[in-house]
Amino acid sequence: MISAKDVVAANNILRDVVVRTPLDFDRYLSEKYGATIYLKRENMQKVRSFKIRGAYYAISQLKDDEKIRGVVCASAGNHAQGVAYTCNEMKIPATIFMPVTTPHQKITQVQFFGGSFVTIKLVGDTFDASAQAAQDFTKSEGMTFIDPFNDTNVQAGQGTVAYEIYEQAQEENVSFDSIIVPVGGGGLIAGVATYIKDAAPEINVIGVEAMGARSMRAAFDKGHPVKLEKIDKFADGIAVQRVGEKTYEVARQKVDQLIGVDEGLISETLIDMYSRQGIIAEPAGAASIAALEGMKEEIKGKTIVCIVSGGNNDINRMQEMEERALIYDGVKHYFVVNFPQRPGALRQFVNDILGPNDDITRFEYIKRANKGTGPVLIGITLSDKNDYQGLIERLGAFDPSYINLHGNESLYNMLV
Repeated sequence: MISAKDVVAANNILRDVVVRTPLDFDRYLSEKYGATIYLKRENMQKVRSFKIRGAYYAISQLKDDEKIRGVVCASAGNHAQGVAYTCNEMKIPATIFMPVTTPHQKITQVQFFGGSFVTIKLVGDTFDASAQAAQDFTKSEGMTFIDPFNDTNVQAGQGTVAYEIYEQAQEENVSFDSIIVPVGGGGLIAGVATYIKDAAPEINVIGVEAMGARSMRAAFDKGHPVKLEKIDKFADGIAVQRVGEKTYEVARQKVDQLIGVDEGLISETLIDMYSRQGIIAEPAGAASIAALEGMKEEIKGKTIVCIVSGGNNDINRMQEMEERALIYDGVKHYFVVNFPQRPGALRQFVNDILGPNDDITRFEYIKRANKGTGPVLIGITLSDKNDYQGLIERLGAFDPSYINLHGNESLYNMLV
């Protein structure tokens, strides 16, 4: 396990390499939650995430012959950018494995930061599949694998985020009650918890996972890391099927609380951050702020730091994020409804079923048949989520056999 001394050693190397990102007081969030909220803005890092810290420090510790042979990594995007930037700076060849599902914006950024020193291989649908391919390649080519989280040097590098937070707090004469940290594989929280629990053990370290990828929670429950059969890859920066053995051990001993946040809430938070505060965050980066919503009673009057871990957000995903936010808020719903195949059926539906300010956002026949009715996929946005029960009752009268896609993941993914 790493120690606080390891974090200090990493900081001595990184202080002239990485950006000392701002620790900003956030008035909007502070007033919203009746607390004093600070944001550690790692989305303003050179590669727009904290990952450069661990990647650079780990690679800097390699022997000369290891650097000459080159390095390999697997990443959903941000670790890859950190490795790419480092290898371009140090003139070291790197082969970077990324899942096929990685947002295009992150792939192009890896190419930009790595230049001619980086070769990208897109393999597998998940980080774990990509990581296995990277491990196999590392062995066959005799190169060095730079693990995104299960490596003590990587964790020490990530821990410099906490070193800076503590240093900046002392400069501003501020004391914190809690630090909220996004959790994927666990590298960031391992480094942060290690340093904070040494420098200021009274500060609570709270980890936050996306609900669709709670691999650290699963490890806590089982007493050891386990591989989740299925994950929601929406918050790709923290969507990991299995946490590291080393990161789990640190988290088990040093993390005070581990919570989950719905991907819909993360989406809502991300949009809110952009529209109200002008902050660009990726889903993983917004997770720590999203966590405040579920903790609003316990944080009242407290001073909290949220680590905004990254800002590599693909603008092409905004429509998906808005959709998830509306569904989470309870105002957008999808149904399969049997419609009479006659003129005026849609007009009747609008007049009799919808509220005066509700809207149909999608309407398409799933299958037309030579009979009286045909199944229609219909998306409805309510003007007030409290009107939902009335809508359901009216839908039941219109078509007693309608299907509500909420909670029916298979049908929702197939049709929507």
